[in-house]
Amino acid sequence: MLKIGDQVPAGTLQEFVDVEGGACSIGPNAVDVAAATAGKTIAVFALPGAFTPTCSAQHVPGYIAQTAALKAAGVDEIWCVSVNDVFVMGAWGRDLAAAGKVRMMADGSADFTKATGLTLDLATRGMGLRSQRYSMLLVNGQVKTLNIEAAGKFEVSDANTMLAQAAAL
Repeated sequence: MLKIGDQVPAGTLQEFVDVEGGACSIGPNAVDVAAATAGKTIAVFALPGAFTPTCSAQHVPGYIAQTAALKAAGVDEIWCVSVNDVFVMGAWGRDLAAAGKVRMMADGSADFTKATGLTLDLATRGMGLRSQRYSMLLVNGQVKTLNIEAAGKFEVSDANTMLAQAAAL
């Protein structure tokens, strides 16, 4: 399992982009995790699924609300990672008005999540293999903080905890 001091696992996430710009075209775009985290400070939070109650009502909105404060604390980007397809993550981001604040990253095949060792088996609930709820602060691709939630909890991966940790670096 991923731990503080590790390099973030190599892999590719997918992001749906609504507005063309820079190196990103409209539609699904592959994001090479190693390249995208190099030289940056990134707040990553992962959750079990798009459009689920806690994730939609608290987790993502908390990071959206704290975007300016996180950036003032030195965070370059905020990523939300979920084992969903890129189209669902894009729709969820539009629904929550995350554009320009939180990058909604799809891990459709759970390859990145498996590489972190932070999987969650929700097959009995009809959701299959998902990600545990957690957050981590990456600096140049290295895990500086890692906050893993206990099953069914939402206490340590929230935006306020991440903000305090980012401000302390």
